[in-house]
Amino acid sequence: MRELNRREFLRLAAIAPGAAQSLWSRSGQEAKRRLLFVGTQTGPGGSQGIYAYHWDPASGDLQAAGLAAESDNPTFLAVDPDAKYLFAANEIAGFEAKASGAVSAFAIDHGAARLRAINKVLALGTGTCHVAADHLGRTAFCANYSGGSASSFVIDYDGQISDAVSHFQYRFENQGHGPNTERQEAAHAHRVTVSPDDRYLLVNDLGLDCIHIYHLDDRNAKLTANAPAQWSATPGSGPRALRFHPNGRFAYCVHELVSQVEVLEWDREKGTLESVQKVSLIPDDYRGTTRGADIVVTRDGHFAYAANRDYDCLVSFVVDAKDGKLTLLGRGSCGGKIPRHLALDPTERWVLVANEQSDWISVFARDGKTGKVAEMGKSFPILKPQCLVFA
Repeated sequence: MRELNRREFLRLAAIAPGAAQSLWSRSGQEAKRRLLFVGTQTGPGGSQGIYAYHWDPASGDLQAAGLAAESDNPTFLAVDPDAKYLFAANEIAGFEAKASGAVSAFAIDHGAARLRAINKVLALGTGTCHVAADHLGRTAFCANYSGGSASSFVIDYDGQISDAVSHFQYRFENQGHGPNTERQEAAHAHRVTVSPDDRYLLVNDLGLDCIHIYHLDDRNAKLTANAPAQWSATPGSGPRALRFHPNGRFAYCVHELVSQVEVLEWDREKGTLESVQKVSLIPDDYRGTTRGADIVVTRDGHFAYAANRDYDCLVSFVVDAKDGKLTLLGRGSCGGKIPRHLALDPTERWVLVANEQSDWISVFARDGKTGKVAEMGKSFPILKPQCLVFA
């Protein structure tokens, strides 16, 4: 969470007084977080769930704290704003005798570097690949990749998540899809992103080449379709990941199937997106297999970092705060094979990459003034890392 100045605080107070007060009280707390939780792919003889590491921001070192909680294929994690609770997307095909993935809630024990299970609920779709919480910690959301759907949930005062409040099933197989017949044979919800003011939820649909947009009532997690109900990407793009700029005016969409970042201008009154710029993550002369993965933006909004798979690279950009456009700063190794997720540490002096097929987390030093990332990093072993969150 970025630092707030007085003007920003007053602006937020005018929009949502409760949100502004909560953001103000937590301002600066993220920089003190020293626990890293890692979601993994699980399986026989492999990973068992969510793992914890102690983080040293002075040296950029990770010290393994062991298995924080057993969990079935927790491929994405989210932490509530106060870092009291952690939510996991269980990317599975069945739960409670139904064809559905699940969302799990845990209480964080910072002292022991462990997670205590609170509850686990149906995601109402298979292949639950992403989970998110709003900025006040009142609501949670999930995207179901193979199920082609998205759901919302209430977060109770004790971190327990409700049964699904809203659920949206997108078009089924052979009922409308993108032109990539291998990857877009049906809807594939891939990410759920809450707008900075908690008024909207955006759902990236890789299969249908669009971002579904909903009004959010954060008092009860109820979602209603916006008008227009979606933003449409260029056919065959495969919108995978989305990240808002700290100023709330722009969002950055990573298109998996064409390895691009598309800069989108966000109208928070209308709940609409408009394309501003498209930037490739790979060199112009590269012709091999390639998949865009993820993107992060610094709290000051000056720099962005994206990861690309197959052509395994970490890409650095300078961000123009006036128009949101990106200028390539550098492209280098991500430290391993198949970067699944990346994160800035709480001090933003380091970039961490979950390299899935290398079975390790790579850590690169970052220059806060120039935005440049070190050419060489260091790696810490873990089986099939998928997601990195600090708490």
